[in-house]
Amino acid sequence: MLDRSLLRHEAFPGVLLLLATVLAIVAANSPLSNVYSEVLNIPVVVGVASFVLEKPLQLWINDGLMAVFFFLVGLELKREMVKGHLSEPSQLVLPGIAAVCGILFPALIYYAFNGADPVAARGWAIPAATDIAFAMGIYALVGTRLPLTLKLFLLSVALFDDIGAILIIALFYSEGLSVSAMGIAGLFLTVAFLLNRAGVRAITPYILIFIAVWVCVLKSGVHATLAGFVTALFIPLSAAAQSEHSVLEKLEHDLHPWVGFMVIPVFAFANAGVNLTGLGVEAFLHPVTLGVFLGLLLGKQFGIFLPCYAVIKLGWASLPKGATFGQLWAVSVLCGIGFTMSLFVGTLAFNGFDPAILNNVKIGVLSASLVAALQAALMIHWMTGRRDASAPMLETTDGRGAVL
Repeated sequence: MLDRSLLRHEAFPGVLLLLATVLAIVAANSPLSNVYSEVLNIPVVVGVASFVLEKPLQLWINDGLMAVFFFLVGLELKREMVKGHLSEPSQLVLPGIAAVCGILFPALIYYAFNGADPVAARGWAIPAATDIAFAMGIYALVGTRLPLTLKLFLLSVALFDDIGAILIIALFYSEGLSVSAMGIAGLFLTVAFLLNRAGVRAITPYILIFIAVWVCVLKSGVHATLAGFVTALFIPLSAAAQSEHSVLEKLEHDLHPWVGFMVIPVFAFANAGVNLTGLGVEAFLHPVTLGVFLGLLLGKQFGIFLPCYAVIKLGWASLPKGATFGQLWAVSVLCGIGFTMSLFVGTLAFNGFDPAILNNVKIGVLSASLVAALQAALMIHWMTGRRDASAPMLETTDGRGAVL
């Protein structure tokens, strides 16, 4: 049996995610490849009376399980914005700028390679997202001696990053909007708002509303995962008694292990199965692969670090307390681990197009995430080593004169 302390370790979800990825790649390149593909395409039907939803298993995973992931993201964001480390406006400046520029820079790099091809250009948002599970997993393994403020910075950037991904999905990867379905979803959200205002603290009504909103959004043409994020914003954060946890905190606590140990690994297994048959240098030099790889590896780290460096030097924000610019750069590199969210956006961008394009996306995402993880680990090891050797020189906290 697994040691419970191992299950509680912050790096464990990242390790599980890596294992699911390896299993997917092995399955896609073994004699079981046909079985792997057939299982993911098994039609799954759910219906009541004349209302029927029929989708391949992979789409249930991408549309359904990922809605739970975004629901958790929404819960975390609301808590942090209301009473967490993002509740102070001054704490929003640095991660906010980092997230915006960390989306724009990778998108521009990708577009530079693929802008001339209207099909390939659909993937411009693929390198714009950070995989928080992998990034935090690497951080937990190698960043134990970094200041806590950098961990909070990384979490904040990832949360804003997810908001950016949600807006991008809503604006650019949704189609055929049904006003009536969206109107019904709005009615359910209104009920959630009224329940919240009425002080209803039972979890079940909110879960039922989440499911109803998910079905409506699925039928509306807007991507169904957005239902999770929006519904989370209506979950009560105040507790019935001071000694109790709120509905939001209870849900967040209960969902974390399910998302970390099941939702994300299952998504990875269903979507990371890149076919390596006949893989040659040309696959790595394909514009889509290069756009994704360089967008994640270079666009993310410099799109986050350079604007942050500039605004700190200008005095518009402060360097995270106890951190150096070198450590901030290393954490910026971690944001180049796109994995889950990048694969997810890739499936939306190229759904119904040549499968070879999605294969190039997977190659770019996997290779960039691996290189970013290794680069960040080496940089953090070097930075903490220097800190240990010359701590008095590296205690700058105001961002002026910090040594790399």
